[in-house]
Amino acid sequence: MTSKLLAQVPNVITVVRVLLVIPTAWCLLTSHYVEALALMAVAGASDALDGWLARRLSSVTRFGATLDPLADKILVGVLFIVLTMRGVLPLWVVAIAIGRDLVIVGGALAYRMMFKHIEVAPTLISKANTAAQIFVLLLLLLGLCDFAELSAAARAVADPYGFWIVAALAVVSGADYVATWGRRAVREHRMRV
Repeated sequence: MTSKLLAQVPNVITVVRVLLVIPTAWCLLTSHYVEALALMAVAGASDALDGWLARRLSSVTRFGATLDPLADKILVGVLFIVLTMRGVLPLWVVAIAIGRDLVIVGGALAYRMMFKHIEVAPTLISKANTAAQIFVLLLLLLGLCDFAELSAAARAVADPYGFWIVAALAVVSGADYVATWGRRAVREHRMRV
């Protein structure tokens, strides 16, 4: 019984990450930047922790494998939108990042409708994309805090370098998904004909 409960810890951490989106966004909207930074740091750390624990405890589940990337996208997407509304993040960065995700989701739905099965497995470039997005979000939040030189340095790194890295990784990882799943769809179609 204890091992079954322990096996659920990674999934609980992932669910907590999803739940952290609400207070983090609220802190941003109400200009409580230090609190938003702390919550975002916890959420970012939980992203690494849940995967590590799932592998360590041999408790990788279909639920966790599906929810983990979705939790990342919810967190990043909501914070990108809030920071754009606050004038901190340019709309073009958000449009590229969220546009990439919409293309991937649309492609996955089309693939599933055509072939009835799909296995989600993030690629290395996709993981780098998510890591860069979280890192830039942390830099932006740090830049909003009143930590003098540290905040100024964070802003200088995020804008423009972080913005360009996030945009480039979104385009490259999105193109990688389209090419990879396009090839799979062609192979699957040929096998059925």
